Amino acid sequence: MTLARVRAEIETWGTIIYIDASSSRIDEVAIQSAIDSVRDFLYFVDEVFSTYKDQSEVSRLRRGEISIDQCCADLQEVWGLCLYAREVTDGSFDPWCVAGGFDPSGYVKGWASDRAIGMLKSAGVEHIQINSAGDLSLAGGFTPDQPWSIGIRHPEEAHTIVKVFEIIDGAIATSGTYERGAHIKDPHTGLIAIGARSATVYGPDGGLADALATALIVAGKDGAYLFQKHELSEYHCWVIERHSDEAWAI
Repeated sequence: MTLARVRAEIETWGTIIYIDASSSRIDEVAIQSAIDSVRDFLYFVDEVFSTYKDQSEVSRLRRGEISIDQCCADLQEVWGLCLYAREVTDGSFDPWCVAGGFDPSGYVKGWASDRAIGMLKSAGVEHIQINSAGDLSLAGGFTPDQPWSIGIRHPEEAHTIVKVFEIIDGAIATSGTYERGAHIKDPHTGLIAIGARSATVYGPDGGLADALATALIVAGKDGAYLFQKHELSEYHCWVIERHSDEAWAI
């Protein structure tokens, strides 16, 4: 079976989003057209959710110029999903507990990538990887017979892969020091989080996987109990300890 495949790079959100899309049902022209629609959607997401753009809805919301019920439907949806993520992590993920007010950055990348997956699938694309700064949403495997192979790098050694996951459908998100250093704050103390050095979470929803990875950076092993919750039964984690290369998994 021959697959038509298109790879694209989209510069937005202060990073580059990589898309790998293929299908046996539509050709490269149709795949590229679907990717162009995704590009427009991702630009829209940046205009709405960016905390760096002065007139984005999120920036106006943070300044108190508008209320959440005056925001667009997508922002209201993400607000509600962030409320749920805060609840299910028992406050270890809290987009409201940051300087300047509500910042959905730790959720919206995965949410938007999942939405983009849906757009591409609706257009007839069967095998999809969307990589946003190392957080990935995936569908259909690399081919019908081969899953996506996702390598997790060492927190300090950029060229060292310490774990490989094979995933057909779903999302995988990693939080940690990496390029931005120790930037995640503990909502419970207001101090830099010291629970774990790197946390990878995989499961069906990209936004929630990203939120859970952040929560584990805060909570470390104390957050292992979260994955015993019924609501999180489809999620799993792989975590590197704060002061060693030892890892634990659920």
